[in-house]
Amino acid sequence: MDLSLLFKALVMGIVEGLTEFLPISSTGHLIVAGALIGFPEAIAATFEIFIQLGAILAVVVYFVRDLLDLLRRATRDPRARRALVNVAIAFIPAAVVGALFHRSIKDYLFNPLTVASALMVGGVIMLIVEWRPRRATTHEIEDAHWRQALAVGLAQVASLWPGFSRSASTLIGGLLAGMDRPTALRFSFYLSIPTMLAATVFDFARNLDAIQPTELPAFAVGLVTAFLVALVVIRFLLSYVARHDLKPFAGYRIAVGVMLLALAAAGFFE
Repeated sequence: MDLSLLFKALVMGIVEGLTEFLPISSTGHLIVAGALIGFPEAIAATFEIFIQLGAILAVVVYFVRDLLDLLRRATRDPRARRALVNVAIAFIPAAVVGALFHRSIKDYLFNPLTVASALMVGGVIMLIVEWRPRRATTHEIEDAHWRQALAVGLAQVASLWPGFSRSASTLIGGLLAGMDRPTALRFSFYLSIPTMLAATVFDFARNLDAIQPTELPAFAVGLVTAFLVALVVIRFLLSYVARHDLKPFAGYRIAVGVMLLALAAAGFFE
């Protein structure tokens, strides 16, 4: 058993769990972390896809009671049914665009320069949204209108630009559509389940042959670590967003983007 690879998998799992749901982009952080610890490039892409399953599982486990309650009530309660339909509506735009342009996105947008640009652009947009006066009209997911769900879904398309962050794009979309922060965040978590699951299964099916049996322990360590850390992050984020705005995340994104550009200019990623 390669203990060095297990340790690196542990580190990458922690990074994934910490950054997947914070609006700061897990992609950018995984690129830097992988380069810093020398994670094997041959399995990096497949490994990152696999450990996303841990983050998805964390959302399902954390919200399992709420989700089961929605499903039970959907047959008789129009509000519960509307919430599920809205998640489906929001899922469609990014799913369609991602399926159509998957190869182009992988070929042209997965590099430090584009990730750094996405981090900074997303950070600036978050600041503008927070500084812009607005009035929230929706305070419960079940009260959201289908047009709000579509707005969130269209915003999620931006997350196909690596580094922009799925969490950031859906949060911004929800806020601009008239949701308050806790509602936009909860809707973002619900939407993450079909979105991330579809993307992970799609990518994993294409890369399954790249996994060697000797690497399975490292993959398992990364998945379990991402799951446990993501559970803590979900609880923290729900509490934080209920009382604070997103400006600190915006400033952090811009700083990390600048750092990535500096590292790329210094040849760190070559």
